[in-house]
Amino acid sequence: MKDLTALLAELDPQASLAHRHLWLIRLLDWVRGQRDSVPAAVGRVRLFLDAVEARPDIQPRLQAWWATLVEHVDITTLLTDFGFAPRTALVSEIGQRLRTKLLPGSPETIDAGELFMLALPSAFDAQWLAALEEEPLQRVVALLAPHDADGPSRWHRALLDAITYCAGQILSTGFAPELRLRMSESAREAQPFHALIRDVESLRVEALHPLRTPDRLNEAAQRLRERLEACRAATATVYTHFEDNGISVGLVFLLRQLRERILRVRELLDCLLSPQPAVTAARLLARLVRVGQEQRSVRALLASNSSLLAAKVAERSAETGEHYITRTGAEYRAMVRKAAGGGALMAFTTLAKFALHALALSAFWGGFMAGVNYAVTFVLIQLLHLTVATKQPAMTAPAMAAKLKDLGSGNDGVQAFVDEITHLVRTQVAAVLGNVLVVIPAVLALAALIALATGHPAISEREARHVLASLHLLGPSLFFAAFTGVLLFASSIVAGWVENWFVLHRLDSALHYNPRITGLLGAPRAARWARFLREHISGFAANISLGFMLGLVPAFAGFFGLGLDVRHVTLSTGQVAAASATLGLDVLHQSAFWWAVASLPLVGALNVSVSFYLAFRLALRAQNVSGVDRSRIYAAIRSRARRAPLSFFVPGRNAA
Repeated sequence: MKDLTALLAELDPQASLAHRHLWLIRLLDWVRGQRDSVPAAVGRVRLFLDAVEARPDIQPRLQAWWATLVEHVDITTLLTDFGFAPRTALVSEIGQRLRTKLLPGSPETIDAGELFMLALPSAFDAQWLAALEEEPLQRVVALLAPHDADGPSRWHRALLDAITYCAGQILSTGFAPELRLRMSESAREAQPFHALIRDVESLRVEALHPLRTPDRLNEAAQRLRERLEACRAATATVYTHFEDNGISVGLVFLLRQLRERILRVRELLDCLLSPQPAVTAARLLARLVRVGQEQRSVRALLASNSSLLAAKVAERSAETGEHYITRTGAEYRAMVRKAAGGGALMAFTTLAKFALHALALSAFWGGFMAGVNYAVTFVLIQLLHLTVATKQPAMTAPAMAAKLKDLGSGNDGVQAFVDEITHLVRTQVAAVLGNVLVVIPAVLALAALIALATGHPAISEREARHVLASLHLLGPSLFFAAFTGVLLFASSIVAGWVENWFVLHRLDSALHYNPRITGLLGAPRAARWARFLREHISGFAANISLGFMLGLVPAFAGFFGLGLDVRHVTLSTGQVAAASATLGLDVLHQSAFWWAVASLPLVGALNVSVSFYLAFRLALRAQNVSGVDRSRIYAAIRSRARRAPLSFFVPGRNAA
């Protein structure tokens, strides 16, 4: 009570703009108290009302303070624009949220939104505002701003202005060509946005005209609600366009802003027509407090607007991953052959890496040339329809997540999913063994040829010993292998994003029909190039990005003193083989050799498992997979491992 008395004594309607607002901030801070009890905060509101009503000298000062406040502060900015991006662009909204989080706000403002953030900054404010009942709210209204006897109140006029401003924003967004051209034909023909302002003006006339009946006001409000629903339905057809033509995060942000503005107009309409305007106003302010909390989160902004893109990336990765899962003996043998071919090419990559290292280039250019070496090999493997085992998990994980979504509750669904797990594990084991078991003899053969041709071993003895030491099981190799799994996952994200970008900008159509391109290549060749790039752009993006990440990330990490490196199981196996070729049979008597060999299975396991885990978690979130009974799946896997352990490694004889 002592603090409240001091607050009331400081009330000065003639104070400067900043000091008037500071008094409001201090008053609301007193209402919050320790922020641990909603009933206590509501009780302090009642205590404030009792104190003001008991002192007739305070009431005129309070009303004068309030009149000055609402005269200088534009409340429509709070009702209309609070929670929305100023320029309906994702990048500008990220910058705005960062400024809100990092820079202090000033109470010397006429923007009601800025003042609102300073006066009601915590989620607790939404709780006590929502808990206020009609009786104390009516007392607040009677003290601050009694209704005009001859017309609508200032609050109702502000609501109408806010509805008009919101409708103008909805109209401009709906007429934007990037949305309008992506709507369905029926939505464009219906022209739902054209009559929006007319319906808003009709509502305004019915609300402000003193001789209009409530029935006509309700009819105008219902027409506006139906118009808003038609606008929302028209913009929803843009999502169908995304399914076939790629997703733009910027357009998704624009659509979400439009949807939220439509919802804001509905909330303002409810306040305008409510028989209890004070209660609905308090509920609206509580809702705006929650909006303010959401507006501080950059992570929530990025997550909400990239969810569709993540879902599309996961969906396309799942389509690709289906081709990597073998289910029959013939497919299994074909995978082994492809993996063997990939291992043979990786032998050349391994020795080329040593040759580039011998050039003693600077850190950046050494990493860049290593990236070129890896990228060329990966792309060549793709074009020859071979495979690298560690690239598969990031593609197969979304395929498994998609199957998990359709699991169902029956035992047959669980058994079918366990079948897919055995197919996946079997395929991955075949691919890894195909790479590793071929890269060893291939590197040994190439090293022998180099020694015969030059009279010197492929790598020096010093470098061979360094290779074995760097792959020591008790060293950082396992951590580097897990980090490589992260890079493998990142390359799949790059692949999905590039493919979506390619489809979104219709580059296949441009290659097919652009007059300059067809004039240069000819129509048949341009069509073939367009079809080829549409089918392989994702693989090119994954392979090139992975190659340069494997080469450049260690160089950049070294610049910052992080000491990160990569450990790819096929390349590491090839390096051990190259070191063994230099050291000869005596290497079998060296402990460093066996420690390095012991690390290779774990390096492969970490490459595969980390990449698979990250891709699987992303796919589960992107495809909204939830409520899965994991215990049933684990039990079924354990049962299958006991009954048919070999099914995880070789296909059964009855495989169709």
